[in-house]
Amino acid sequence: MSPNFRIALRFLTAKKRAMLMSLSCTVLGVGLFIVTQATTSGFEEFFVRTLLGTDGAMRIEDRIQDTIRSMEVAGSSDFQIRQREGVKYIEGVEEPQMIKDAVRSFANVRGVSAVLKGNVQVTSSFKTEDAQILGIKLDEHRLVSELERKITTPGGLGKFQESSSGALVGRVLADRLQLTINDSIVISARGESRRYHVAAIFETGVRDIDKTRIYLDLTEARSLLRKPSGASFIQISLYDPNRAREDAAHMEEVLKHSVRPWQDREKDWLEVFRALRVSSAITVTVFTLIASLAMFNTLAMIVLEKTKDIAILRSMGYERRDITQIFLWQAGIVLAIGAVLGALFGAVVTWGVSLVPLPINTLFKTATFIVSWSPWHYVQAIATAVVMVMIASLVPARRAARLEPGDIVRGTAQ
Repeated sequence: MSPNFRIALRFLTAKKRAMLMSLSCTVLGVGLFIVTQATTSGFEEFFVRTLLGTDGAMRIEDRIQDTIRSMEVAGSSDFQIRQREGVKYIEGVEEPQMIKDAVRSFANVRGVSAVLKGNVQVTSSFKTEDAQILGIKLDEHRLVSELERKITTPGGLGKFQESSSGALVGRVLADRLQLTINDSIVISARGESRRYHVAAIFETGVRDIDKTRIYLDLTEARSLLRKPSGASFIQISLYDPNRAREDAAHMEEVLKHSVRPWQDREKDWLEVFRALRVSSAITVTVFTLIASLAMFNTLAMIVLEKTKDIAILRSMGYERRDITQIFLWQAGIVLAIGAVLGALFGAVVTWGVSLVPLPINTLFKTATFIVSWSPWHYVQAIATAVVMVMIASLVPARRAARLEPGDIVRGTAQ
């Protein structure tokens, strides 16, 4: 243990009450920063996981038709340029099999599924509701969604796979139509009505999806919607969803189709979650600011009370940088203890919050508070405390280093 550290520890323990106040503010600042970031990030991650498990990481939707303009150049023949601002989009995917084969050649692609979508009316023995049908090939769609895990009725997807007249119905829609498994429904589209049975009921947790969506076999959906070829979109899952934007830009250039990554598809909600994270971080940083002010006050008081000790140290040969180190060591000791206790406090409170009942069934569905266990929350909380407390500690430390022994003896030190 260095002499400077021993002296710092002795000075600090002489002001136990002030030191404990600085320590408690640091613990609260670090702990509450961790808790707020864990809760806001938890809901965001749950929302993203739910959407990735339902609608995939990317969608190929429309064919791009660039506008070509011819220009005449003096002394040469006409040439053509491609104008991005004149791009036209042709709805749907005309050659889904060809596009799927091309997409599978990308290294990050985990699964590809062609989907045919259409607006319909669904009638049960109780009432009629508007809905959307999605025609899928189940084996393909299993690779791009978590549909199998979302089934809430016995038997899973077995009955849907066994019969072409089976339908997968969202939980909210099933409740509104008072449907249970094996019940009969009539789906009407384009002036044609057909009878199906409820093979299973699924619940994604996203109310807008569970209220409108019905899955049918792709062949049956083509017949009902009178679309013998093509697809509405191609859903893609990725091994690394965070690379969706880069992969989408590459695919769009190669395939000449519009490719939407999940970050753009859900941009509005992601901005809302980001704003919540930032606002909560700013609010909780007030505790860290209080900790830095308390540390400033503690060290300033120690400087005033230990002027004679500082004079003795300077006369013994201690240089200004030694005095600065002594006072910065005091801030460092409080920070180290506060960071450890604050991290433990944050972890315990986060665990407790994760057990709090919080039934939500609006944007998504959950029964308890959702938290995120990320080491970055701890790093950010501790880094914020270190920066603010050390900056506040630097002023009294430099003031103590400027004290001269002669001025202290004469009583003229400032």
